[in-house]
Amino acid sequence: MGKLRPGMVTPLLAAVLAVGVTACGGGGAAGTGASSGAAQPAEKIKLTVALFSDFHFAPLYEEFKKTHPNVEIVERRAQFNDHHKNLTTQLATGAGAADVEAVEAGYIATFSPLADKFYNLNDYGLAKRQGDYLDWKWKQGLSPDGSKLLGLGTDVGGLAMCYRTDLFKKAGLPTDREEVSKLWPTWEAYLEAGKKFVAAKGSGAKWFDGPGENFRAMVEQAPVGFYDEQNTIVAGTNPDVKKAWDLSVQMIQADESAKLLAFSPPWNTGLTKGSFATIVCPSWKTGSIKDAAPTTAGKWDVAAVPGGGGGNQGGTHLMAPKQGKHPKEAAELIDLLTTKDSQLKLFSEAGALPSIPALYDDPAITGFTNPFFNDAPTGKIFTDAAKALKPQHEGPKSGDVRQAFDNGLQRIEQGKQSPEEAWAQVLKDLERIK
Repeated sequence: MGKLRPGMVTPLLAAVLAVGVTACGGGGAAGTGASSGAAQPAEKIKLTVALFSDFHFAPLYEEFKKTHPNVEIVERRAQFNDHHKNLTTQLATGAGAADVEAVEAGYIATFSPLADKFYNLNDYGLAKRQGDYLDWKWKQGLSPDGSKLLGLGTDVGGLAMCYRTDLFKKAGLPTDREEVSKLWPTWEAYLEAGKKFVAAKGSGAKWFDGPGENFRAMVEQAPVGFYDEQNTIVAGTNPDVKKAWDLSVQMIQADESAKLLAFSPPWNTGLTKGSFATIVCPSWKTGSIKDAAPTTAGKWDVAAVPGGGGGNQGGTHLMAPKQGKHPKEAAELIDLLTTKDSQLKLFSEAGALPSIPALYDDPAITGFTNPFFNDAPTGKIFTDAAKALKPQHEGPKSGDVRQAFDNGLQRIEQGKQSPEEAWAQVLKDLERIK
């Protein structure tokens, strides 16, 4: 879901949740899964599902249980960057990968070239799902030559901006979402609004959590980001990336940042305490905020993102590494977790915007208002964003490139380097990534 984003994080202990679920390999295409005999009980098997946040899959596991009573599902979680680094290591060493692995959009191009490490979901009947998906989302889940289906998408991440109405009121800023959207038609205007917020000193809060998420949003709104279409890293020479960097630095220098790493424990605490007033907010992040800071219900609202919208932040695919011994059941679980009904449920429960465009006109989504966010019409806000977004090409090491920039911004915030020194080191880091 992106649910966690992706951005700058610090390691957490992996959380392990065992959910009693089931699954016998009924229905589905041919594969090497559990054997089935009319007169014999199905083989007891275990499926592991590796995620980087709470995707709110537990009720869907129970749905799977109804038709697959012989499978136990064990869910394990790690922090965002750790999760993807772990999977890289597991694929390289041939051990440790889960039966089902979540791969976020910023890393999908890292793993799709490793097609021989994953089961081809076409072999288990999932080619039938192509017509459901946004064309670009489906293509993201294919091998580079397009011959193999490596993953099915869960969600996409059209952008908006979440903000604290109580903190805006204390600073003398408007609180109505339409008026708030008018505050920042551009990122430059967002920077200036932040200066007014900080100068008001009404709450002691900062303007935003940390610069990494703003930087990422600005880059993702550009026609070209870190890579060109030939998979060459152009981040160091792309003027849109440098502009995003310079604006992020100006925000740091204006004392607008709370200096919190997204999805870290201090970030969670900051959400609850009201340590910052705005946060770049793809649809799935509304679920993250609700999960991390449930006592702030009603204090949030949702406005347009600066820069005129567009951009996709996050979104996930579910993939089945060949280390798993039950590919048939793994494929069937992936199928169920990504159906129209499942994606609809995950939107209302966790804010995960479906990657199935037919749902964008479903009244259950278009008419959805979120009470946690002051009854904001998040269904319309995020489906409009999804319809407008133009996906950016992701290269094989986009996640590593983004981390290099995030690290550079952190060094500036921490006073370890000047902006010029940090930029020079980022360029050196990019050379090593190549």
